[in-house]
Amino acid sequence: MKYIDMHCDTMTVLYRKNGDLLHNDLHVDLEKMEKGECLLQNFAVFTNIARDDSSFTWKVIDFYDQQMELHKDKIRKVMKYEDILENEKNGYRNAMLTLEEGSVVDNDLDQLKAFYDRGVRMITLTWNYPNGIGHPNFTYSKDSKENPLYTFNKKDGLTDFGIEYIRRMEELGIIIDVSHLSDAGFYDVLKYSTKPFVASHSGARSVCGVARNLSDDMIKLLARKGGVTGVNYCSEFIEDHNETYTSIQGMIDHIRHIAKVGGIDCVGLGSDFDGIENQLEIRDASGMQLLYEGLKSYFTEEEIEKIFYKNVLRVYKETLK
Repeated sequence: MKYIDMHCDTMTVLYRKNGDLLHNDLHVDLEKMEKGECLLQNFAVFTNIARDDSSFTWKVIDFYDQQMELHKDKIRKVMKYEDILENEKNGYRNAMLTLEEGSVVDNDLDQLKAFYDRGVRMITLTWNYPNGIGHPNFTYSKDSKENPLYTFNKKDGLTDFGIEYIRRMEELGIIIDVSHLSDAGFYDVLKYSTKPFVASHSGARSVCGVARNLSDDMIKLLARKGGVTGVNYCSEFIEDHNETYTSIQGMIDHIRHIAKVGGIDCVGLGSDFDGIENQLEIRDASGMQLLYEGLKSYFTEEEIEKIFYKNVLRVYKETLK
């Protein structure tokens, strides 16, 4: 069954390694996407603002464009919803460009239009550091005695600039992504947004209690907004105190819980491929049909279609311009 994956870090890693999308030793390449029956892969440009600035972001976008041109016989960009249908009809895989770290606009909302013009269609507002837009749920600190994965920020939400930022995103047709965002920030996005938004790579906090996952209340409200949670495959977000291995059953447990709490229409896939280091039972993008087979014990074919691609496709239809 075909699938849509809302988040991977493959393009950023490939840029650093001077690799190639056709074939590599990462979780995602075109050969693995074909074997796994990928319909659309979101490729995130991840910028660690403790180390890099927006110039790095633009370099990775240049690299993305080069890869798309080099392999245009196999994969094509998504700039609007209709591109997805047209590309599939013509036998191409789909690629959507996203940003992981919204502050790379350098406090200039005009830069959002510049990123949009280059193909960016989703932005994860924060990573693991506070920025001009808002705050993450936790911040890595060598001085902290608490486990940051279980540190929740229910106080610091979007800044005034952050509120204007998400409004401008919606005007342009860029999807708001709240993965990594603080709890307070999530509720601010809920308050100030007018369209469906996503948590591109987050799980269910009731199944695994880390701060990167969504509470049941968040899942319900996201569902009411028409949004989708893309289940993250990282072992630390699948099972408490597990840093080594992600089982298919663990992934299914999150999918089942999100569907139970928010309804079948609010759950999707957000692998975080090449942004996670633990072992995976599905191994990489080529193994996605193993998850499909596992879901058959719990969901109907129609429900699995929604989980694998239809829910995300609906959000893209409602938000992209």
